[in-house]
Formats: sequence, structure tokens, C-alpha cells
Amino acid sequence: MSVWQPGPRPAWVTALNENSDPAWIGLDADALAAEASAKTGGLDDFGDERFWEPFRIFVQSLREEAKLHTVGALLIRDDLVSALETRLRITETRKRHPEVCAEAVEKPIFITGLPRTGTSITHELLAADPRHRAPLHWEVRNPWPAPEAATYRTDPRIERADRQIRLWCEIVPEYDTMHELGGAIPVEDVQVMAASFVSDEWMGRHVVPSYAAWYGACDRVPAFEFHKQMLQHLQWKCPGERWVLKSPSHMSQLDALLAVYPDARIVFTHRDPLKVLPSVVSILYSTAYVRSDEVDAGAMASWFDGKACRALLDGMTALRESGQLPESQCFDLRYADLMRDPVAALAGVYEHFEIDYPDSSRRAQQRYIDEKPKGRHGSHRYDFSDTGLDLDEERERFRDYYERYGVLNEA
Repeated sequence: MSVWQPGPRPAWVTALNENSDPAWIGLDADALAAEASAKTGGLDDFGDERFWEPFRIFVQSLREEAKLHTVGALLIRDDLVSALETRLRITETRKRHPEVCAEAVEKPIFITGLPRTGTSITHELLAADPRHRAPLHWEVRNPWPAPEAATYRTDPRIERADRQIRLWCEIVPEYDTMHELGGAIPVEDVQVMAASFVSDEWMGRHVVPSYAAWYGACDRVPAFEFHKQMLQHLQWKCPGERWVLKSPSHMSQLDALLAVYPDARIVFTHRDPLKVLPSVVSILYSTAYVRSDEVDAGAMASWFDGKACRALLDGMTALRESGQLPESQCFDLRYADLMRDPVAALAGVYEHFEIDYPDSSRRAQQRYIDEKPKGRHGSHRYDFSDTGLDLDEERERFRDYYERYGVLNEA
């Protein structure tokens, strides 16, 4: 197969990687935990002890398998200490302020579907409704002290988080064409869950087969339990009428999601899987390339092929047919409808879930669309031929999916 190839790295990244050995950057689980404790003034209660197993497996997998370059090792070290600090701060806040534990998270809206099917723009548009609450990058990366309504749009952590996440696009400039990043942009639930260390976030940034194998067989409920703790913390002093949340990863863990959020309302996005496949491969490659010069594109393509897509779709359908996820809690949103008339497509979400949809919300969403023209950072180039798969065979694989959900063929 062929795969999207990045352009040259910035000179400073190349120079740093060529003139230093990442081995000097310590990635030891106990040392990282001790550093996080020191940075929080000696806090030592990390909360739910179940996080230690995935944390240790992930750190070992990083050392032995991720093939990090120097910049990549520096980035993940900072990520790990930050996640550990988050655990310490959240746990301490809940002990000092037990009222946080009583915060209700009622009927949250989750957006999920195969990757690259419009989940991000749907999330951003629903978040543009001023009544809604979505987790933004800055508050998820630095949740302590808890955000407050009066300073939510001016908090200095916004600028800091923007610099942190925009560094990805400086290291791999093409990343901007694939996914917009910024401190004040809504983030996926995998980032909200990151400090549980049961999260696709860690696999999405690194090639870590040992951790991936553990993750594939683990209980996902602890991740959603931590997710809820984060939402309680974030809404404590800055509430909204309802949470709007998003992650394609939820397609493989809907049962765990419902175990923690039994009243969840779920928007499933639908797009031609044959359009999805090459796009996912390119973004997985580019995300890992931020932190490593040795990314196996063929291996990445094998992680997310037609068989994997089909399994996710079948799992969703089976859960719905079983009655465990009532149709009243589901809404199917077609990518083609969303692209043709976003506000009209979203009206179906509001109507199905019996949420009022005032003109003020519609105007705010339309304004968001007008201020975010597609392709302002360039075009994300990919083609089905990049996958090396047989077009007719893959089209037949999804034939009944096209028919069941009214999905247009784009390949």
C-alpha cells in the first residue's frame, strides 16, 4: 500500500533529534509518579488504584516499542506527568469538596461513529449552542483549579494549552489539514479519559503493541467512571444545560459507556466506510509521526481495515437490536445530510431527543459554520487506492450497511 508522506520537519526538530539521544529522557513509572507528587506539593493519593496496571504497562511499552525520537520522548514525558497531576488534583478536590461528587451528569449527548465521519464538526456545532457544555482542550489538559463561569473564555490556561497543542502542527505541519487543534476547541473523550490510562488516546499517539494488546482485553468501565469524575469537576463552578461529548472510540465500548451513563443519548454518524479507511490511515500515521521517525504505515493500515470497520458497525447494530440501547436514545446522522445543510441536519437531533431548538442556538451554530470555512488550513489528501484493498470486495462488505442507514457511496 501507499500512504500519505509528510514533508520535511522544521529545522529545530531535525537538529534536536539528530544531536541527542532520547534515552536520557527518563520514562520510569515510579519516577514519573514521584515527580507529579512533588509538583502538586506532596499530594500522594492518585485515586482509584486500578490505574496503576495500565499506566505501568503503557510506560514499559513506550520504552521498548514506541521508537520515540527526542522531541517525542519529551512530549510524552510531559503528557504523563500532566495526567498524573490531574489524578492527584481531582482526587484531592473531591476529598476537600465532597459536593463535587454529588454533581449530576444527566442525559449527556455522546457523538460517535467510525473515525472521519463528521463526529468532530457535529461536536463543535452542538457545542456552539450557548446552552451546551463541551470539554475544551485547555480545561482537560489543566483542570485545576476548576474552571469558573466568569473567566471561562479568558482563563490564561487557554493560551498555554493552545501553545502546547499547536506544537504538533509545528512538528508535522500537514496535521493542520487533517484535524484542527487549539486550546479553546472541544476535545474527544479519549482525552478526558487519558488520566485513567484506559484510553485510545495513548495508542493514537504512539505505536505501543503491548499496551494495545492489554487494552483490547481490558474492562473499559473504569475509564468512563474517571470520565464522569472529570465532568463533575469541570461543571462544578461552570455548568451548562447538558454535556455534548464525542469520540469514535466509543463505538467499541458502548456497553461500558451505558454502564456509567445509562441515560446517555447517542448520535451515530454515518459515512461511506470506503471513504473513511484511507483517511484514518493517514491521520494515524501523521499522529504517530509527531513523536517517532519509525512509523510502520503497513502495520497501521492493518489496525483499521474493512474487517475492523465492519466489526464496529455490527457491534453497534447488535447492541441496538438487543434493546440494551433503546432507539429513543439513538439518532442516526448521515454525513451527506450534515454537509448539505448542517443546521437542518442538527434539527433532527434536537427533535428526536425532545430538546428545544431556539433561533439563538441556530444562529450561533450558523455563525460557527460561517467563521470556519472548510479547508482553511489546506486540503487533506487521501484516496481509496492508497489502502491497497479491492474496491469491489470492500463495497460488497458494506452493502447492507449502506442500505440500512441510507449511506451514500463516495468511493
